[in-house]
Amino acid sequence: MAEFESKETFLEFLENSDFYNLIFMANSEREKYKGNKIELCAIVNAKSGLCSEDCAFCAQSSRYKTNISIYPLMDKEEILKRALKAKEHKVKRFSIVISGKRPSKREIKEIAQTIENLRKNGINTCASLGLLSYDEILYLKEHGLERLHCNIETSERFFPEICTTHSFSDKIHTLESAKKVGLSVCSGGVFGMGESWIDRVDMAYFLKSLDVDSVPINFLTPIKGTPLMDRKPLPPMEALKIISVFRLILSEKDIRVCGGRPLLGDFHSWIFLAGANALMTGDYLTTQGRNYIDDLKLIENHGLEVDYVVT
Repeated sequence: MAEFESKETFLEFLENSDFYNLIFMANSEREKYKGNKIELCAIVNAKSGLCSEDCAFCAQSSRYKTNISIYPLMDKEEILKRALKAKEHKVKRFSIVISGKRPSKREIKEIAQTIENLRKNGINTCASLGLLSYDEILYLKEHGLERLHCNIETSERFFPEICTTHSFSDKIHTLESAKKVGLSVCSGGVFGMGESWIDRVDMAYFLKSLDVDSVPINFLTPIKGTPLMDRKPLPPMEALKIISVFRLILSEKDIRVCGGRPLLGDFHSWIFLAGANALMTGDYLTTQGRNYIDDLKLIENHGLEVDYVVT
């Protein structure tokens, strides 16, 4: 939209905007660019815990005592089993997610084999594997990977407040490498960590400059043992406003609501009105999500359709 060509004009608009007008505008943009289609994705926590990094929101860091399950990389048959269950419930894309800064060479090879196995069974593939090199990403693409996920988490300014063991630029290098090899790219972040509205708008414009395809929006679920355990969850209306802001700035992209949906409470059904056209369904990494049936009913009750096509 022309009036939002700069961060400054958008921030001015946001400061003076009525909440319901914002929602109306975002819903209009969703309908314009995405019609009545809602896309579903799901993930498997394929390797859990013992991460060397210090991301303040994450239960999988070895630096925090969070009592999560810890296990090595799942075998490909178990991952396939979970992916097929998701496929049965109209999940368009299934992602392999592992803990850790980056996978080992052995893990890369095993994951590549798993991706091949998923593709043979008609499953669209995504992976979230931490920081990867160009050659590693190319190798995974050659074995059938279609999309790479790597969240930037927040704005470049605020990033050092939530992680010190790797940099914002490390994330960007992985994303840019994925785009260079021709993969679809998914990148977003976590909201409610103490960032400002300026950080949120900066983040949205940065993702726009990267031309990412999908933007996952996660709302912080404070987990006992992490540095952010005492953070209060975002108010539902603020969470919906975040969805709308990202729709208005990234009008043509998939705005995907993921972790932390329970905080929306009675306002959960407003996510589509706020501009979302995609959901992560099923469980998340270390927290419980919504089951497939409930999300399919949510979409149907809004008179919307599931966008389910295997590419």
